[in-house]
Amino acid sequence: MAGGGGGRTSTGRKKARIEIIPLIDVIFFLLATFILFTLSLNKSNGLPVSLPNSETGEPRDPSGTATVTVTVDGTLAWEKEPVTAEEFLTRLKVFHLQHPEPDAHILLNGDADAQFGAAVVYVMDEARKAGIKRVLIETHMKPIS
Repeated sequence: MAGGGGGRTSTGRKKARIEIIPLIDVIFFLLATFILFTLSLNKSNGLPVSLPNSETGEPRDPSGTATVTVTVDGTLAWEKEPVTAEEFLTRLKVFHLQHPEPDAHILLNGDADAQFGAAVVYVMDEARKAGIKRVLIETHMKPIS
């Protein structure tokens, strides 16, 4: 048989082939994995702080939420923007007018080393005075040992 058959060249050696179908399957699997992973990320609207750990944390719902950050030194930030106590009160009242109960809630994004006695209690008290009943504390899920 001259010329060979099946994937052979005229010299009788097999021609190298790269199977691309399994490679495409792997690429689609990785793509789907990365998409699902990025969808599960919860992006915080607060300043970057070292969050405390919690065993009973729940995923947060970003709808109807305002994020208030309390830094280590006790300063406040509203949605990543540093604010004074007066600005905080004004924004809190405006937020409550724009988001009536029961959907409105404040997400308290406090540093793990922040003193909860002063700034955090202040934020919670002022939110309740403004009529917002739900004040949540953002935490990291503590690894199960």
